Amino acid sequence: MNKAELVAAIAENTGLSKKDSEKALVAFTTVVTDELKKGGKVQLVGFGTFEVVERPERTGRNPQTKKTITIPASKAPKFKAGKALKETVNVAPKKATKKKK
Repeated sequence: MNKAELVAAIAENTGLSKKDSEKALVAFTTVVTDELKKGGKVQLVGFGTFEVVERPERTGRNPQTKKTITIPASKAPKFKAGKALKETVNVAPKKATKKKK
């Protein structure tokens, strides 16, 4: 699903126009991004948590030259799925059953 499809799905589920749905989506991503920039986290109970993790400096190898290089420390955004989302995704699809007449 791409952004346009997500906006259309939000519009369909909420009854908002596509324009308003896109504004809501942009606002959501902006708020999450700004909070992560500040080092905070956004926790949506039942859905998941957006947070920033620290990656320490480490050594790596350039695959072309085989030289050892130092990969600098960095921060990376991370999403951890909540229990309810995990359970929903892992539900086995129901098998079709034939009804007896």
